[in-house]
Amino acid sequence: MKKWIYIAFLLIATYISSAQEFICQVKVDAVQTGKLQLSIFDNLEKALDEFVNKNSWTGKQRLEDHQKISCSMFINIRSYDNDFFEASFQFQSSRPVFGSEIATPILNINDRSFNFNYTEFQPLNFNPNTFETNLISVVSFYLLTTLGMDADTFEEFGGTEYYQQAQQVASAAQSANASGWDSRGGSGEFNRFNFIRDLISQNFSQFREAMYVYHRHGLDVMHEDVEMGKEGIIQALDLLKENNQVRPNSLLLRSFFDAKANEVQLILNGGPKVDVAAIKESLYKMAPGQNRVWKEIK
Repeated sequence: MKKWIYIAFLLIATYISSAQEFICQVKVDAVQTGKLQLSIFDNLEKALDEFVNKNSWTGKQRLEDHQKISCSMFINIRSYDNDFFEASFQFQSSRPVFGSEIATPILNINDRSFNFNYTEFQPLNFNPNTFETNLISVVSFYLLTTLGMDADTFEEFGGTEYYQQAQQVASAAQSANASGWDSRGGSGEFNRFNFIRDLISQNFSQFREAMYVYHRHGLDVMHEDVEMGKEGIIQALDLLKENNQVRPNSLLLRSFFDAKANEVQLILNGGPKVDVAAIKESLYKMAPGQNRVWKEIK
């Protein structure tokens, strides 16, 4: 009897120690292929759903649902031949705002260079130091990067260990000459290798500091003091301005405002009035691609 109790305890302990960190909606769309009758697309979607949502990515104790990271993953298959897929990859993640029922976007990426090989019912196993397939590498890269960015919003420079793991994935994929990992990239394309390189670089420490200030001293205090929260947002924008002066038009800043532009506009327009003229000038310089949004700041 004691033996079975002990085995049951081990099973429970193993379950508790294996955290699933994501609540992620996974969608594979194969309309453009004209081959919707094939079961491989549904099986790919199911395999990815389990890979993302059932794996433990941090090794930490079991998390409650409200502690998990909400994200969505949309894979648009442009063509499929034998086991080769040409696709694009859209990834979005968010985190809750303290004292409210709203979520704030953290990452909003459209990766157009997502080509991979996959055979039906192929197991998806992750090893950060080994390149298995481009499918596993790309998906793992974004999950680890998201863990890092989420951690940075709760603790100053809290995401370093996850960025380092994401960089290992990127380096292994680049060494294997996998699609979409060339540091040179293409004009206007999102570049995974450079993105994680910059997140780890000391040259962008102000960006990471801004991520913390924006969320913990900005959004998370607004339920108690809107004015103080707004000041925190402006402080974070000033940090981004300083970073932009050293590294103008960086991929990190573009990704930040791709996710946050509408939110920034609503915050600056709402609550206690501030002098927005200087802030708008900085925003125009940091994110000219969002000028339509900045024009709405009054």
